[in-house]
Amino acid sequence: MKAATLAPVRAVLFDLDGTLIDSAPDLGAAADGMRVSRGLAPKPLDEYRPHAGSGARGMLHVAFGIGVEHVDYEAFKEEFFLRYEACLTQRTRPFSGVQELLESLVRRGLLWGIVTNKAFRFTSPIVRSLKLLDSASTVICGDTTSHAKPHPEPLLAAARQLALSPSQCIYVGDDERDIVAGRCAGMRTVAAKYGYLGQGARVASWGADAEVSSPLQVLQLLEPS
Repeated sequence: MKAATLAPVRAVLFDLDGTLIDSAPDLGAAADGMRVSRGLAPKPLDEYRPHAGSGARGMLHVAFGIGVEHVDYEAFKEEFFLRYEACLTQRTRPFSGVQELLESLVRRGLLWGIVTNKAFRFTSPIVRSLKLLDSASTVICGDTTSHAKPHPEPLLAAARQLALSPSQCIYVGDDERDIVAGRCAGMRTVAAKYGYLGQGARVASWGADAEVSSPLQVLQLLEPS
């Protein structure tokens, strides 16, 4: 853990995929189902996992080697969305330590919330299915505001919902765009190194105020120095 106390704070905001939950198995299954339906051999989850933070774009790149410039990308993306929507709560689980982390925040009288680029149509069923997320005081999705991360507006919207100033919040995420958004919003930031990160991620270059290797290490950052 890159240690630097972030106390005092009133709220802790989290990215969803790769920070609170491991959704890679369901994301990978949706993309791999597309491969199998076309007579292609399945791929192991380990190939999909590093790209899970990129959503449909990442999954389709692994499954078919295509990008947004491909003539069939939009059709493939819509098929992926339908397949993912049908399975998105089957294998998705919180990372180890997340339940204890959230329970501890509540016991300490701190607010917590979710700020994700995942669309509401996918976020809502996941949040409803995982009871440990019931205590979230705000959930901002990728289509809640007119901008997505790395723009700061989703984080600013969360702070407004909590009736807090951004300086009273910290934001925890596993992607550089999370750190950029948090810094631009005026929040202190924490890089979740246990998340998906992506290929060749240089976490130290993101400029986060702190780095953690497990969810529970976030609590150590909240202790007064």
